[in-house]
Amino acid sequence: MLATVGSATLLGVRGHPVRVEVHTSDGLPGYTVVGLPDTSCRESRDRVRSALLSSGFHWPDRRTTVNLAPSGVRKVGAGLDLAIAVALVAAQGDLPLDALAGLSFLGELGLDGSLRPLVGMVPLAAACGGIPVVPAPVVAEARLCRPDALPGRSLRDVVEVLRGESGWPSGDTPELRVAPRSAADLQEVRGQGVARMALEVAAAGAITPS
Repeated sequence: MLATVGSATLLGVRGHPVRVEVHTSDGLPGYTVVGLPDTSCRESRDRVRSALLSSGFHWPDRRTTVNLAPSGVRKVGAGLDLAIAVALVAAQGDLPLDALAGLSFLGELGLDGSLRPLVGMVPLAAACGGIPVVPAPVVAEARLCRPDALPGRSLRDVVEVLRGESGWPSGDTPELRVAPRSAADLQEVRGQGVARMALEVAAAGAITPS
C-alpha cells in the first residue's frame, strides 16, 4: 500500500518542498530510505520505530520503502520524522488516506512519540504546499508566514485528530511588531568565515574622519 504526504527540508536558509512516499509490500521485512537523505534522515528508522511503538501503533513487518522526492534535492535534518511516521500509519491501513489531503507535516520525533521543534520553522512552513502541521512549541513561529499552521503535541495526538477522534489543540498567534532599527552585528552571522574576516579587516583598517 502506498501513502504520500507533504513536508519540507531546509537547505541553507531556504525551505524546499518534499513529498514523502511510503510503500509497504510483501517480502522480507526491511526499511529503506531513498532520495538523497543525509545521515540524520537515514537514522529516522530508529526514531520513527520507537515513536510508533510508544504511541501504540505497529511497526510494519513487511518490506517498507520511503522515497523523499524530488530525488535531486538533498534532504537534511530530522524534520521529516513526523511525515514519515504519519505516512507509515496510513500505509498500514490505520489511517484513511483522504485524511492526509491538503496537509503537510513537519517535526522531529522523540522516542516517546513527542514532537520536537525545528530550526528554521519559518522557511520550512513557507515551503509546504499544504497546511503545515508543526510542533506546538513553534506554531506561533510558523504562523508568521502561514496563519493556517496547525499545532501537534505528539504523534498519537496528530493521528487521533486525523481520525476525527479529537480536535487540533489551540495555539497562540504572535503579534507582529516592527523591530527597532539597529546596526548590523557579526554575531548574527552563521558561518561565512571568509566574508567575516574580510569585514573585520576592512573595519580594522578604516580611517575615521577627524
